[in-house]
Amino acid sequence: MPDTLAEKIAYQLRRNILNGQLAPGAALKERDTAAQLGVSRTPMREAIRILAKKGLVELRPSRSPVVANPGRKEIIDTLDVLIALEELSGRLAVQNATDEDIESIRAQNNLLLHNYDRVDEIERFGLDMLFHLQVTQASHNDQLIRMHKEILDRMWRVRFGSSRMRRNVDLIIKQHSTILEALENRDADGTALAARAHLEHLVNSIKSDLDTLKDHASDVSDQNSV
Repeated sequence: MPDTLAEKIAYQLRRNILNGQLAPGAALKERDTAAQLGVSRTPMREAIRILAKKGLVELRPSRSPVVANPGRKEIIDTLDVLIALEELSGRLAVQNATDEDIESIRAQNNLLLHNYDRVDEIERFGLDMLFHLQVTQASHNDQLIRMHKEILDRMWRVRFGSSRMRRNVDLIIKQHSTILEALENRDADGTALAARAHLEHLVNSIKSDLDTLKDHASDVSDQNSV
């Protein structure tokens, strides 16, 4: 859980962004938002910086920051990078992971399975993402861990939106288990292939969701023009 006031504010705003209370492109007026949350502008300003580092908010010179709204190409390009990073993470984890690392990854997958229906969808998604973070941490490559976390943060809202629309715990656990089994067998190719298959399924889902949202927006625009 967050410790400082700024982190607590960022945590709440992040939840508001993920659950749709703050829509993509919406302005975050520092004074108004601080007043709504009953806090001063100083921790609010720091909270917005925290969210900007995570790719959830875009800072604008001399203007209010807005909830990030990346375009389709930026999203797909970033996801392609994420796939490459997770493939590399799997290969390096095979080389460098300790038995304790692998046991922690297994425990995280079990935690997701056992708590899937006990927590809200934001916390559930967080458990899913921790599995991916732990695989990368098992690579013991500091630069890779940093880059992977940055990309994961930037894609958090997009991935959450897709998982919200297409919940399938059985498939998630099965794909995670395939990654874990290959990792336990110290099979570098198998781990990389399993990671790619898992992420490619995600990318295809996100592409479909983006197309659906685009078509819906077009239909609404057509109706409004009549």
